[in-house]
Amino acid sequence: MNADLRPAGPFRYGDRVQLTGPKGRLHTITLREQGELHTHHGVLKHEQLVGQPDGSVVTGSGGHEYLALRPLLRDFVMSMPRGAAIVYPKDAAQILASADIFPGARVVEAGVGSGALSLWLLRSIGSEGSLVSFERREEFAQVAEANVETFLGHTPDTWRVVVGDLVESLPAEVEPGTVDRVVLDMLAPWECIDVVADALTPGGVVLCYIATATQLSRVAEFIRASGLFTEPEATETMVRGWHVEGLAVRPDHRMVAHTGFLLTARRLAPGAVPPDVRRRALKKPSYADEDVEMWTPGAVGDRAITDKNLRKRVRDAERARAGARIASARPDDAAADGATVDGAGEPRDEHVD
Repeated sequence: MNADLRPAGPFRYGDRVQLTGPKGRLHTITLREQGELHTHHGVLKHEQLVGQPDGSVVTGSGGHEYLALRPLLRDFVMSMPRGAAIVYPKDAAQILASADIFPGARVVEAGVGSGALSLWLLRSIGSEGSLVSFERREEFAQVAEANVETFLGHTPDTWRVVVGDLVESLPAEVEPGTVDRVVLDMLAPWECIDVVADALTPGGVVLCYIATATQLSRVAEFIRASGLFTEPEATETMVRGWHVEGLAVRPDHRMVAHTGFLLTARRLAPGAVPPDVRRRALKKPSYADEDVEMWTPGAVGDRAITDKNLRKRVRDAERARAGARIASARPDDAAADGATVDGAGEPRDEHVD
């Protein structure tokens, strides 16, 4: 099943709906028969939304109004369960543009994290492309797989998740010179540049999403010294909102500033040497041995998540996926499972003492 089957038209049972209530508070629910959203402002029955068009306003029992919309992808990734830190929408959009992700592209991604970037990539490659996502930690892969299925309603045939180290696993998973784009979201991308170069087709793009200036410096120097790529280009993306109300037009007091750097380079043809290559950089690196110590994983801020916290996030993601499956199933299928779904669309077992 390759098509994006996300629903359109009037709301129906099984749809995920984002409700904006009093003071802008957001609630994301999965519509089900007999379902109810309970808040301290009262009760909103799911049946009030069924049959209403997207963008409707409904009123709960307490007289408070709720704006009902199907969540956009950017809304979903900001609220979904997380195993690792996500790629924020502003960076995801720039990654798609800078790496030139196109319909039908053959893309490799490492690591998969919580699946946020995977969702953007899957949407961009379309039904004819392919995405292979590598992740070292099985728990992170489980969270990502659950999040993708929760949002899309299915697991795309165009996506494959490989649990393992990219350097060790990539040669066995893809043929040399067959990958169009590689996106590296990891702590030490310079460790993977050689194997990535082997996998990329000539002219293919490698993009590194990195957090710190020390990481940026090392990966740029490594790519430059390899002689296998064009001169690397580095950018960062900042988004500033604006308050626009009548003549009161001004920048917001707060903005989403630095979240990461994007570094891109293109694979050269075998044996090619660009006319403007920086030979001095190839002969003499602009860093010394003592600088390398500042680029170790611990020095650049490797943040570990506790096993207990990670297990909880896996359970949250699995519950969200199970809720989406039950809510979208036929009523007799759900009854056969012997489970019910709470107001947030998550399954819960009922026990009678």
